[in-house]
Amino acid sequence: MAHQRRSPRRDGAPALERRRFLGYLLAAPTLAVAARLGADLSSDTPAEAAIPSLPGPADLLDLGDALTLAAAPTSGLIGIQLNRDGTVSFAVPRAEVGQGITTTVAMLIAEEMDLPLEKVGVNLADARPELVFNQLTGGSNSVRSLYTPVRTAAAVARRRLLTTAAEQWKLDPATLTARDGMIRSSAGHSASYGSLAEAAASPRTEEVSTTLKAAEEFRIIGTPTTRIDALDAVTGRKQFTMDLAVPDAKPTMICRPPTTSGTVRSVANLGAVAAMPGVTDVVEVSSGVAVRAETFGQCIDAVRALRVDWGPGPVDGESDASVEDKLRAATLPMAVPPVLTKTIDAEFVFNFASNSALETNCAIADVRADRAEIWSGLKSPIVAQEQIAAMLGLPIPAVTVHVVTGGGSFGRKLFGDAALEAAEVSQAMGKPVKLMWHRADDSRHGRTHPMSISRIRVNHALGNVVSYEQRHTSVTTDFGHGLGEILTAVAAKLPVGDVGFSQTVFLLSQSNPYNFGVVTNLLNEVPLKFHTASMRNVYSPNVVCARELVVDQLASAMGQDPLTFRRGFLKDERFRTALDKAAEVGQWGRELPDGMAQGIAFHCEYKSASAVLVEIDCRPETVERPIRDGVGGPRVTRVAAVVDAGLPINPKGLEAQTIGCVNDGIALALTSSLHMDNGLPLEASWDNYFYTRQWNTPPELEVVVLPATTGEPGGAGELAVASAFAATAAAYGRATGTMPTRFPINHGTLSFEPKPTVPPIPDSPVDGLAHTF
Repeated sequence: MAHQRRSPRRDGAPALERRRFLGYLLAAPTLAVAARLGADLSSDTPAEAAIPSLPGPADLLDLGDALTLAAAPTSGLIGIQLNRDGTVSFAVPRAEVGQGITTTVAMLIAEEMDLPLEKVGVNLADARPELVFNQLTGGSNSVRSLYTPVRTAAAVARRRLLTTAAEQWKLDPATLTARDGMIRSSAGHSASYGSLAEAAASPRTEEVSTTLKAAEEFRIIGTPTTRIDALDAVTGRKQFTMDLAVPDAKPTMICRPPTTSGTVRSVANLGAVAAMPGVTDVVEVSSGVAVRAETFGQCIDAVRALRVDWGPGPVDGESDASVEDKLRAATLPMAVPPVLTKTIDAEFVFNFASNSALETNCAIADVRADRAEIWSGLKSPIVAQEQIAAMLGLPIPAVTVHVVTGGGSFGRKLFGDAALEAAEVSQAMGKPVKLMWHRADDSRHGRTHPMSISRIRVNHALGNVVSYEQRHTSVTTDFGHGLGEILTAVAAKLPVGDVGFSQTVFLLSQSNPYNFGVVTNLLNEVPLKFHTASMRNVYSPNVVCARELVVDQLASAMGQDPLTFRRGFLKDERFRTALDKAAEVGQWGRELPDGMAQGIAFHCEYKSASAVLVEIDCRPETVERPIRDGVGGPRVTRVAAVVDAGLPINPKGLEAQTIGCVNDGIALALTSSLHMDNGLPLEASWDNYFYTRQWNTPPELEVVVLPATTGEPGGAGELAVASAFAATAAAYGRATGTMPTRFPINHGTLSFEPKPTVPPIPDSPVDGLAHTF
């Protein structure tokens, strides 16, 4: 753990100096290092208020803290390798799904090693079961958990290079300098890092200590930086799973049931389909009937030709209305009656939403009798490796799982569904397969963000909030990935385990930023067997949207402006700074035409804060504008988003993530939902699912990344989703004069003709040019 060196404070009490850490020199042919870490947690004291609220669980130990603690014991297994050509190699034990983690990690290494960024090569580590909880990508935790281990390993490497050069030149290491990949002495000596790589290598693993740079020494951290993979992305050289050329891995698709988790009873024409042009294999598997062919077009033809008798699934007959009834019946009661106070009661309904990424679900598998090799974009690769090994009856070391860069995730890639399917199909066929889900598979059989209802009761009197109660009721969120390894994954699927995981995630992620007296925020889940998963920001978008709308109602009841009210009740000056900046940049209170309005909202999570101001146009000419095959409705015209991420590593990357978050929030507020019918979504493509489109994207969007406010990075990848969702909903309420209570607002408009469920894959279009804009 960290050596804590005491230094005097102005008040005479000793202070802790936290920049000195232990690391390891690893036995290797060239210099290799790793970090050794303990935990360093702190909490802020809430600001004073008339009726201050006690800190909740997430204020004391949030989900990111818990994930960082879980990862800490194996941090010493994460190593950096210096190569003979002076470059550095690092296999990051997290998934790159577009959030820019490879660039961030490269910046940390380059900073501590005093190395040009282009000299740092970062790829994705294969599944490493010895890392246990340290290879899970989620909860906006990647940077928080890797920040100190990666910097420590890099600092150990830099110190070792200085020591090695000093020994060769017979000089004091303190007289040498390291800069841009070179060691120099005042006497004129110089050596590149690469020339010292072998000499600096340690013949044995040994523990060493090092000091990390102080913030004022940073030259790379905090500097806006273009992603290291940007050129490959825009030139088409960046490779995803479907781009990989694995020998003899042929296109494979699955014919899926017309209801969620339906099963195959029989196939009437298996032989006939197997004889179709290009088809090499047709086999029954647990999720349907798999087809392997020379091309994906031939796979589609074969899947459409199959005549399958399907057995029932566990949620047949369920619809939006039936699920809503079950949720309402399961809502926990309020505990505080209105005694000598005024009361606001509100209820909000949030429909199912899809977390399908732009890259459809896919994996490559080559399963042999004694081994297996898998390629896929995975955020919990250890779980996938261990589940695949168990399914195939192989020892874990015999299963190699390669983590491939993913084209988005939204939480979807926490589950290795495609990897497990591909392994099962490859074993059944005895051949390598390149499995791809059709977009209809993604929409209907992929993971969904569960439907939920949030009820709130607020008691207030004499200009203060006496109590705030929120009861969030949701279809069960599947946390079957656990903490990234098989034991917690199995525990999460047990009858009591799933409740425990949901409650833990909820309590450690939900924090009320306002001094609202006695605050309680409780979760209850209904165990319906839909395919669910965490979606970006998990519970927070729905919980925060409901809360912020009630905050607007409170402001109105007390005769205050929404901004002024929030400022008066926020617990922390840091929160007020973010809110004030959003109001300044977005010109809060500026005059707008009738039917247009502003909304403002605040959210804190992951040791970070986000404030978003939205302007929306609800005028009839906008709402009723014709949109071909799409949902029109209101349009967000202007957004100002402010993010305080503690210590921003790469402000440019953070800005890009925030733009994505804002568009997620707009989608959830206005257009983005699944319509559940007979246990299956009606949506069967991106054409049917209305994520924020060009006609809903704000023409004006400004993101402000605040300068460092703390000494360590907070989470940021999901941060602005909740605040953008809430601000959009608040703006809509002010523009129309009616607080919205059902989301998305346009859910009641079904603007497409549902595609059939049998066959499960729609016929491939041949008139694409006729549908372009």
